[in-house]
Amino acid sequence: MRLLTRLETERRLDPVSDKLQEAVSSVVRPRGLRDVLHGTWLGHPLHPVLVEVPVGAFVCAAVLDLLPGRRKSATTLIALGVATAGPAAVAGWTDWSELTKDRRRVGLVHAAANAVALGLYTGSLLARLRGHGAKGKVLGFAGLSVAGLGAYLGGHLAYAQSAGANQAAPEIARLPEEWTVAGSLSSLPDGRTAVRMAGDVPVLLYRDGDRVSALVERCGHETGPLGEGEVVGVGADACVVCPWHGSTFRLTDGAVVHGPAASAQPLIPCRVRDGKVELRQP
Repeated sequence: MRLLTRLETERRLDPVSDKLQEAVSSVVRPRGLRDVLHGTWLGHPLHPVLVEVPVGAFVCAAVLDLLPGRRKSATTLIALGVATAGPAAVAGWTDWSELTKDRRRVGLVHAAANAVALGLYTGSLLARLRGHGAKGKVLGFAGLSVAGLGAYLGGHLAYAQSAGANQAAPEIARLPEEWTVAGSLSSLPDGRTAVRMAGDVPVLLYRDGDRVSALVERCGHETGPLGEGEVVGVGADACVVCPWHGSTFRLTDGAVVHGPAASAQPLIPCRVRDGKVELRQP
């Protein structure tokens, strides 16, 4: 844990990290492509889904290498893993480019470990195809060991540093359990957003005539202030754009329209009663 803490705060990685971030952002520039790679269409990050294929192939190949007469099957699995590692890496780099500096430092070492592992597996595949089975196995087990380190760092990113998690979701548990007045309907501007408090949770309200919808105000991607974001579109198709990274959410239901956010903004139950807007936990 001390090593991970040092890695998170290792500013000497920033020059490399910043240049790589610029490079990734310039290559993966079209918004449609970024949305695909972030997993906006899927409802959660695409990278961990794609990673399952090469990791599963490499682990299964290691098991087969321990069994007699499974050389051909192990070689096929390693070829599959090598072939599918590229798309997983592209999605991972795209997510990485939108992270905070402390996460990018860990992510940089995570990616470096995976690159070394992929190099070892590529060498293992070539050795096997040339008939050097023993060398192929050694390189394969070495690749799995390094990939294990990369996976550990990836787990730290996902769970300890909440990379890819919906940062707004925990706010739901802090909302009042009973219907609570957040303000009057007449105080809300029509066709625009307004921020009100429900307990101690800031809530983004959107009024469309007599209808009001409510979202957690802090963006699920990196807690950007949606209350300061631009509203685009009108009526049921109106969306709010996060001022920090451009994530776009439909105001009526919280659906994510554009990334880097990959999941919907939490929707809060809302009703208008006697001219008052009331909110509560789902």
